[in-house]
Amino acid sequence: MNKKQQQTEDTKRRIAEAAKALFMQKGYKSTSIEEIVEATGSSKGNIYYHFKSKEGLFLYLIEEWDLEWEQKWSSKEQQYTTTVEKLYGIADQLVFDDLNHPFSKALDEFMNNNGDVSDEVEQRIVRIIRSHLEFNQKLLQQGIDQGEFENHNVEQLSLIFESLIVGLSQMSRITKVKNPLALYHTAIQVFLHGIEKKS
Repeated sequence: MNKKQQQTEDTKRRIAEAAKALFMQKGYKSTSIEEIVEATGSSKGNIYYHFKSKEGLFLYLIEEWDLEWEQKWSSKEQQYTTTVEKLYGIADQLVFDDLNHPFSKALDEFMNNNGDVSDEVEQRIVRIIRSHLEFNQKLLQQGIDQGEFENHNVEQLSLIFESLIVGLSQMSRITKVKNPLALYHTAIQVFLHGIEKKS
């Protein structure tokens, strides 16, 4: 990377970090491009050059957060010996790192109010969701291959698991659950075993 490329990357990072702080403080909708301009000292044109739109900037932050989450998970995944243990480990990481993270509220707001977006933004949202589903599929397939789970349709299981996690995250914040870790662990248990009484 040459000096000009490094300066461009540094500017992009500086804009992203300042915008993230604003989004965490004020939420997605209440943060304007003008406020990001003021916080970064960059022009509106410079922000649009790097990110194209406020949505594009926010999506960049989501992608970066996802990458950080996956790196953190990769660093401790080996401490779990079974896929079942990994599912509970993922629940722990989601509760301790994400549930009450200041960025989570802005993310909920963005995902629930993105009805009128460009095709490019919509495609990026779909890519983010697909990456989550692929992560789930890989993990669940591992459980099937190791004989821990029955041989179900892994794509469907992945979608069900993602819906469970996203729903838990949003509802835990809305209802202010007192013990979210217990709730997440119960959800994993229900996902694995169901609630039907065995005869």
